[in-house]
Amino acid sequence: MVRSEGGALYDLFRSKGVVALGWGFLPSLTEFPGRDALVEALRENAPDEKPQKLLVQGAQLWRFAKEVKLGDGVATYSPTRRVYSVGKIASAYSFDPETGEQLSLSEDLYPHVRRVDWNIEEVSRDSLSVGARNSLGSTLSFFRIPDTVASELTSAAALGGVNAGIDPTAGAKSPEPEVDPFTADELSGQSRERIKDMVVKLDWKAMQELIAGLLRAMGYRTRLSPEGADRGKDIIASPDGLGFEDPRIVVEVKHRPKESMGGPAVRSFLGGRQAGEKGLYVSTGGFTKDARYEAERANVPLTLLTLDEVVDLLLENYDRLDDASRILIPLRRFYWPTT
Repeated sequence: MVRSEGGALYDLFRSKGVVALGWGFLPSLTEFPGRDALVEALRENAPDEKPQKLLVQGAQLWRFAKEVKLGDGVATYSPTRRVYSVGKIASAYSFDPETGEQLSLSEDLYPHVRRVDWNIEEVSRDSLSVGARNSLGSTLSFFRIPDTVASELTSAAALGGVNAGIDPTAGAKSPEPEVDPFTADELSGQSRERIKDMVVKLDWKAMQELIAGLLRAMGYRTRLSPEGADRGKDIIASPDGLGFEDPRIVVEVKHRPKESMGGPAVRSFLGGRQAGEKGLYVSTGGFTKDARYEAERANVPLTLLTLDEVVDLLLENYDRLDDASRILIPLRRFYWPTT
């Protein structure tokens, strides 16, 4: 598995036929005689970084350059779309600053490159077994996928991205990591993915109730529309709960994790809004560029909310959620030492 931060390079990895790692300040990894020398270079660049984190980073870079072989399977992940791409390594490691610059995120470069032959089909995270999803939850930039999970991914890709004949309650086990990955950041990242899995499993009605609960936790009173045609008003939120006091927020909730909302859907929602109203459009499948363009040019204030942003609000406001909302997504706070 090769992941970029937040899946930001997912589409570029596919379009350019590569996977790549950052740490752009390093020279070619072939210049280092061993892993210890590589870790020392990382330490010189970040002298205040925790030693354990530097060991993890050094191990990832060394394996990427030295241990991955031609024909090995490889995957990458888009957390926003909740899909995996599966392919095969098609080249030896290369230090490629030109490609690294093309993949750059702000000042970050990704010059440590492997060429990849990607499958055309993508695999939905929601089509995988629970055990596979848990094993793939790591947020490390580079890690080895357990063989059973790799087989499940490649089988799903070969079937057109549709999972067939796999027990969704299966419990694939992860091998013991060669370097302890359990930093606070890693645990936090895994936790977010599992919370997103829980939100995706909600039915449409429970999803509306969760959004209403979040708005109540943020200080609003809410009314949910009765089942049936709601004309773009799943929830009305306002200080008084009746919509007489400003702000009056009209909420549309589209709980379709595999479908991004486009411009026509956003235009339809805006067409029913009145002067003085504010709009909130929630889509667990995300939004297209056209949809975001329509939101930016709207004549009423409109906020688009994705699955990731719903989880952000959930974590920020969980202590203020009422019991009915907490039951939908039961979480428990715990503390982990960071030093």
